[in-house]
Amino acid sequence: MNLASLDLNLVVALRALLQERNVTRAGQRIGLSQPAMSAALARLRRHFDDDLLARVGGGYELTALGQALLDRTTTACDLLERVFASQAEFDPSREEHEFTLIASDYAVAVFGTELARTLQAEAPGIRLRFKQVPNEFIDSTGSLLSTVDGLLLPHGIIRGFPTVELYQDSWVFLVADDNPEVGEQLTLDDLARLPWVTYQRAYDAPAARQIATLGIEPRVAVSVDSFQLMPLLVAGTRRVALLQRRLADELDGLAHVRIMEPPYDAVPIQQALWWHPVHMHDAAHMWLRETAARVAEAVEAGRPTICSQPS
Repeated sequence: MNLASLDLNLVVALRALLQERNVTRAGQRIGLSQPAMSAALARLRRHFDDDLLARVGGGYELTALGQALLDRTTTACDLLERVFASQAEFDPSREEHEFTLIASDYAVAVFGTELARTLQAEAPGIRLRFKQVPNEFIDSTGSLLSTVDGLLLPHGIIRGFPTVELYQDSWVFLVADDNPEVGEQLTLDDLARLPWVTYQRAYDAPAARQIATLGIEPRVAVSVDSFQLMPLLVAGTRRVALLQRRLADELDGLAHVRIMEPPYDAVPIQQALWWHPVHMHDAAHMWLRETAARVAEAVEAGRPTICSQPS
């Protein structure tokens, strides 16, 4: 496909049509008259050789191709907006800008809070938006990264994209303070016998794979998409949970649980900021990467983030 032969305005029209499923509303959304929007739909139908919108009763429904194009068109528009918003120069003390990072609640608690403090002190016009890691991110990592500023995720789950290395962490187990079935040291037999609380996404895949190699298949009693809820779901029960040490230390005292060392040499966690090469030379993103690396040094050293006001 030769992009020079395409009218990229049709991408904007296509997104509006697929999302609104109504010619008039789609036109109002992007500032086109109803005849102009109808003409755009006709051109799109000729290009794809498909109706895209099929009349059903008093409204329209997406055809199979239209449904397939819905997410792709949204991603394409987001990427185009980021491309044309790229900057050659960036002054964080004066700019109004929003960075979007995809992260679990663990990454936000341990790293995101420190990053937010630094941005507030050094760049008061900069906004930081955190979004939850979607279930399907492994299957569409490239598309996902192209539409945000980064993904906070450990190594061992995705690969093939540039990273800013952040900090190291390790795994610990949580058991209830009053669990009489666990002694002073956790054993492999305990892990095989006790019910588990687990994170329901693929975030802890390297740790889960290691447990499987030990011949242990966790008996999952509760799964949750929040690491920070795990202590509450362990307290007062027979359950056991695997949690990052830094987060466990942050949450210490929140619930009546014990932090226990794994009964095996647990694989370490190397946290990173993953980003798409489309951001390579964008001045704003370069500043974000440099700031993330600086904040990570403070997190790694276990000291509060040092936020000096810019001169």
